[in-house]
Amino acid sequence: MEVVSAMDKGIQKNKVVSLNIPILTDGAHGVDVSQTSSRVSSLDRWIARKLLDLLDHPPLALVLWNGEEISSSATTPDARVHIRDSEVLHQLLVNPSLHFGDLYSAGRIDVDGDLVEFLETAYRAAASLPKYHKLMAAQTWLFNRTHPNRITDSRDNIHHHYDIGNDFYELWLDSAAMQYTCAYFPSADLTLEQAQRAKMDHVCRKLRLKPGDRVVEAGSGWGGFARHMAKHYGVRVTSYNISHQQIVYAREKAKAEGLDGKVVYIEDDYRLIAGEYDVFVSIGMLEHVGRNHYRDLGDVIHRCLAPDGRGLIHSIGRNKPEPINAWIEKRIFPGGYPPTLREMMDIFEAHEFSVLDIENLRLHYAKTLEHWLARFNRHAEKIERMYDSAFMRAWRLYLAGSTAGFSAGTLQLFQVVFTRGTNNDIPWSRAHLYETD
Repeated sequence: MEVVSAMDKGIQKNKVVSLNIPILTDGAHGVDVSQTSSRVSSLDRWIARKLLDLLDHPPLALVLWNGEEISSSATTPDARVHIRDSEVLHQLLVNPSLHFGDLYSAGRIDVDGDLVEFLETAYRAAASLPKYHKLMAAQTWLFNRTHPNRITDSRDNIHHHYDIGNDFYELWLDSAAMQYTCAYFPSADLTLEQAQRAKMDHVCRKLRLKPGDRVVEAGSGWGGFARHMAKHYGVRVTSYNISHQQIVYAREKAKAEGLDGKVVYIEDDYRLIAGEYDVFVSIGMLEHVGRNHYRDLGDVIHRCLAPDGRGLIHSIGRNKPEPINAWIEKRIFPGGYPPTLREMMDIFEAHEFSVLDIENLRLHYAKTLEHWLARFNRHAEKIERMYDSAFMRAWRLYLAGSTAGFSAGTLQLFQVVFTRGTNNDIPWSRAHLYETD
C-alpha cells in the first residue's frame, strides 16, 4: 500500500471540489429541511408522472418529500426513488442525464432497492423509446458540452479522473496489478485477481508475444500490464501515459520487481510515441482519445509499427453512436467517448490495416464491475472519511451505473486485433488463444 504525500492529499481535496456538486446538509439525506416544504403541488405531481412517462411507465415508484408515492405501473415497483424536495423534479425534467447524478451525489435523491437493478431498469426502458432519445439529443445540443481531447486538454482530463490518489484506487481494484479495465472470466468463479491475470494473458496470446519483441503501450494505467508482458513473455515494453501519479507508481513497482531496463514508462501523450515496435497495444485508452482524433491515432500506429507488426485495441464501445452520459462526462470522466466498431475503423482504414479478430467482452465487464462495486462498498465509510459524502456517493453511482450499462447492453467492450494489410504472418485458427500453458 503506497503512502500518499501531502501533495497527493491536496490533489484529492481538489478533486472533491472539482466535482462541483451542490451539497445541502441535514445529516442522513443531505437536505436542508428549512428550505423544503411538505406541500406537494399539482405541478409537482404532473412532473413526477411525466418523468415516468418518459421511461414508458417502468416498474418504479417516485416517493415525494411528503411521503406520497406516485407510480404509473400496475405492477409492484422494483425500486422506490425518494425525491427530497420540489426542485429535484424540475431539474430532472430539464436535464435528467446530468442532474440525476448531481442530485443523487448530494443526497437529494435516494433509491430504495438495488441501485444497479434500478439503473438497469431505467437504461433498458430509455433505450427502446424514441421520444426519450429525442429529448436527450436536444438536451445534449443545448446543455451537455463535451470536453475536447487536444494534447493540452487531455492532460487535464486524465488528471481529473486518475490523479486523485493511488490509495483510493488500491481500495477496490485488484491487488496484484491494479488493472482498471475489463477482466476476463473463463470461469465464472475466478477471483478478481485471477480474472485480471487471465485478461492479461488473453491479450498476450492474441498478440502472439515472443521473447525479444519490442512492445509499445499507449496508456499504461498503473503499469501492471507492461510489467506482466515483460516478466512472463520476455518482451521489452515502452509505455506512454500522461497521468503523473500512475507513472510514479508504475516506475516504483517496476524497480521493486527488478524490471528496470525491460519496462520504460514515459510520461507523455500517445501522439508523441517515437521509435519502431513489433507490437502496439492499448488497453482502456481509446475511450480518452475522442472520435475526432481516431485518424491521429491511426497515423501514430502507422508511424511506429514494424512491417510485420501486430496490434490490439481494447475499448469500451457502443452498438450505435451516442455520447457518454452527460453527468459522467462532466463530473467523472471528462473527454470520454465510447466508440462504435464503425467509428473505430477510422483508426485502421487510412493506412489499410487489416482487422483480424474482434471479441466483445461486455458481460465480462459487468462481472468485473460487480467485483469493483462490492469492494468499493466495503470501504465506503473509509472513502467518505478520505473525501466526503458527495464524492463517495458519486463514485458509487458511477460504478453502479457502469455495471448496469454493460448488463443492459447500452455499453460494449471490444477487443480488436489488427496488422498491416500486407502482412501474411497471421494465424490460421484461434487455437493459440486457448493454449494456457
